[in-house]
Amino acid sequence: MLHRFKRDISNIEPPKLFTWPFHYVPHPLSLIAAEELQQYLASRQDWSEEIALGKMFGVLVVEDRSGELGFLAAFSGNMASSNNHEYFVPAVYDMLQPEEFFRREEREISAINQRIAELTQGKSYTLAKHNLEATKFDAERRLEERKQQLTERKMERHKRRNEGEDNATLILESQRDNADMQRLKRELKATIAQSQAQFEALNQEVAMLKQERSQRSAALQNQLFEQFRMVNARGEVKNLCELFAPTPQRIPPAGAGECAAPKLLQYAYLNGYKPIAMAEFWQGASPRGEVRHHGAFYPACIGKCKPILMHMLEGLQVEPNPLESIKPTEPCILLEDNYLVVVNKPCGMLSVEGKSGVRSVEQWARERYPEIDSPMIVHRLDQSTSGILLLAKDKDTHKALQEQFIKHTISKCYTAVVEGVITPKQGRIELPMRLDYDNRPRQMVAADGKPAVTEYKVLNYEDNRTRIIFYPITGRTHQLRLHSAHSEGLNAPIVGDNIYGRECNTDLQNGHRLLLHASRLEFTHPATEQRITIDCPPEF
Repeated sequence: MLHRFKRDISNIEPPKLFTWPFHYVPHPLSLIAAEELQQYLASRQDWSEEIALGKMFGVLVVEDRSGELGFLAAFSGNMASSNNHEYFVPAVYDMLQPEEFFRREEREISAINQRIAELTQGKSYTLAKHNLEATKFDAERRLEERKQQLTERKMERHKRRNEGEDNATLILESQRDNADMQRLKRELKATIAQSQAQFEALNQEVAMLKQERSQRSAALQNQLFEQFRMVNARGEVKNLCELFAPTPQRIPPAGAGECAAPKLLQYAYLNGYKPIAMAEFWQGASPRGEVRHHGAFYPACIGKCKPILMHMLEGLQVEPNPLESIKPTEPCILLEDNYLVVVNKPCGMLSVEGKSGVRSVEQWARERYPEIDSPMIVHRLDQSTSGILLLAKDKDTHKALQEQFIKHTISKCYTAVVEGVITPKQGRIELPMRLDYDNRPRQMVAADGKPAVTEYKVLNYEDNRTRIIFYPITGRTHQLRLHSAHSEGLNAPIVGDNIYGRECNTDLQNGHRLLLHASRLEFTHPATEQRITIDCPPEF
């Protein structure tokens, strides 16, 4: 499984610290390893169709016991319906082996599914279900007809009353009508109950089978997760259930432990190799709804891999999280009065307090205005986005400004530089969005997402790039970044985008920033009711 480098690497200094897997710039050794893996993949014509559909691969540069460098390779999930291929490290646990408990229990669950299908598609079940639906429909029809009759009879009695007919007779008729209506309701209810009972008698076995299926599936999943016994650099072992128990999700997500990074580290530890550097890259087409670029490097996923990798990295000397070591400049005040303050947020600064310890505008505001005890941040910008941010100095102003955002009476525009030449020169993007739960904070385009609308206008072209103005009609997280990068949007990532761009691990420490800036904000001042326009041109 260990591959020696084909290229001469004698002049390349290995890194002193292991890769921080959740945000990194690939080390030159990782780049060479990835290149050699890509050459191998190109030679496997039998896999070409599957790889073209899209798959994540990973490389781990290691040092063997003699001090020689080499690399290991892995893929996420399985390849060609198997976990085992000679070029790649094996799965942490191979659940695809025919005689493994997973396959045996999977066959039992499949048999339950087959029995459920046979029952629910059988003649007796179908007839009983149809009879129940027909009975309910007929009951509703008869009730509506009787209600119509009673309405007509009531109108007739009203006419007879006006003509002088004895009121006692009319009251008696009304009481008889009401009694008939109640008898009809009881009769129909009994008829429906009889049909319901017949259907439920047949459905009881189906319900029991479904309950058994659910219980066996949950037990199987739990048993499967226990087989993934993840080791770290200290030799300590924890299974997936133990690793995810302290997390908010508590239960491991499907596919946990099957990504490339855990496979690589597991094999290295078990075979006495010292991890030196790691990288994962995407090969093939982008998954529907997501943004993945062929050949681009990506960080390890948060939802599936972070609890696993944080354990597996223990005992290694690992690079610090570069996002936590960012020291942005201070905000610049653009406008201030007794009610509000408008600032230019620098790239790299958070809008509100986060867990990373990176300085935020919220922290800056608390220090500058210690006498204000109400919330000040009215809206947010991504950490990587610079530009205009609006703060309130009192509770009423904060509420009034937030209402303007909710009602879309605040107008915003952003300046960006995107990759490629954008045509047409103006347009509208409508792509619904939701969170990619396994890859927070990534967002994805999805039919079940929230509506997201962006209008744009091209300013000019610069060296195969386009300077553009975005007008977000809605304000979803990462809306402009995803609408720019997605194939159904502009299909042109914003330059420097370390999440959706083609260079997905931009080195923020060395000034390579996201070229996105909130450059104009228009709002109504809550106190003066004047329309205020703030302009703040970008530095790029």
